[in-house]
Amino acid sequence: MNDTTTSPRPADTWASGDAYEPFVGRWSRLVARDFLKWLAVTPGSHWLDVGCGTGPLSQTILRDAAPDRVKGIDRSASFIAHVREQMQDERVSFQIGDAQALPDDDASYDVAVSGLMINFIPQSAQAVSEMARVVKPNGSVAAYVWDYAGKMQLLRHFWNAAAALDPAAFDLDEGRRFPLCQPGPLAELFQNAGLNNVKVRTIDIAMDFKDFDDYWSPFLGSQGPAPSYAMSLSEERRVALRERVRAGLPFALDGSIPLVARAWAVRGRRQ
Repeated sequence: MNDTTTSPRPADTWASGDAYEPFVGRWSRLVARDFLKWLAVTPGSHWLDVGCGTGPLSQTILRDAAPDRVKGIDRSASFIAHVREQMQDERVSFQIGDAQALPDDDASYDVAVSGLMINFIPQSAQAVSEMARVVKPNGSVAAYVWDYAGKMQLLRHFWNAAAALDPAAFDLDEGRRFPLCQPGPLAELFQNAGLNNVKVRTIDIAMDFKDFDDYWSPFLGSQGPAPSYAMSLSEERRVALRERVRAGLPFALDGSIPLVARAWAVRGRRQ
């Protein structure tokens, strides 16, 4: 795999709900639980979930935050179709929409949130400004993103192995691609949107895989940068990458793989 053959960066594909769930969705729910405890939003509030994907954050809001209403927006028609099928609750609705131009009036919500999405938006500052626009005065705007460069160990093991075998993979690593996913840039992003009392904190979750197949199979689903890269490889190079990743993982005696995943969470209030 240490050859000079390179290819253009694979597109970041987010379309299949069935593939997204085992890769990211199941872990996002665990982060969402602690994220909502930290926000401590008053029951009976009206929520907007920006970049709702397959609904892990919306689902956790419904379960834990006692909302009056929740609206999820995502640009992927496939994700919206998936979440509408999976979530049957009269308090929630879903709509195709662009985070950079939210289809809502000013001051429509008590709180606007986003999970694991803000770094993928080309104009992230515009998206946060839009979230601030649609919340009421003194309303909350908040988000969480993976700590790609640090303790998001699922992806650190993958990209460390990929870069060791393929120099072209070095610049594909989300830890390099998304410098926004650090406390300083996140706080600055929210402050520049005119939000007050901006706070940033870490949320760590246990990311335990029952075996190597449980870890590796989601990388074959072509959802997101790492799986898209894996599936862009020839079969021979993908097998080499798989074995390199396997060799670096911390297996327990029972064959399980105990990892840690860290997310950065940020919140602020509209004036």
